[in-house]
Amino acid sequence: MSTMDIHKILKKLPHRYPFLLVDRVLSIDKGKSIRALKNVTINEPFFEGHFPHRPVMPGVLMLEALAQAAALLSFDALDAQPTDDMVYYFAGIEAARFKRPVEPGDQLILEAELLRMKAGIFKFKVRALVDGDLAVEAELTCAMRKVS
Repeated sequence: MSTMDIHKILKKLPHRYPFLLVDRVLSIDKGKSIRALKNVTINEPFFEGHFPHRPVMPGVLMLEALAQAAALLSFDALDAQPTDDMVYYFAGIEAARFKRPVEPGDQLILEAELLRMKAGIFKFKVRALVDGDLAVEAELTCAMRKVS
């Protein structure tokens, strides 16, 4: 099992502020699963409009954070480094269920389990927790593709 600090994450993901949504990788079980975290702070730009009277992290951004964690698992499973001509896309989201709001001050624990990978297509079972409580769960399909 290995970990990644923000410096290693920045080498693996093309995302940058305000769209990098993984702060640390707590553990990776190669080719099987990842556990990462996102510290949710009031400084996030989306809180200004979602919602000013009761800030809540948008569900689509929780799914994006899970997809970023899944991408880190994919690159690790393949022993691959991302390149400028490679893009990691969402290909599908199934059975997404939101169970609790995520608010400033929460620590979102991101978990992804690799169900299968074939020809650059990856299927994951994902979930995010706050203080051990389920915030969101889904199945994600992602595709790694070369672009010109």
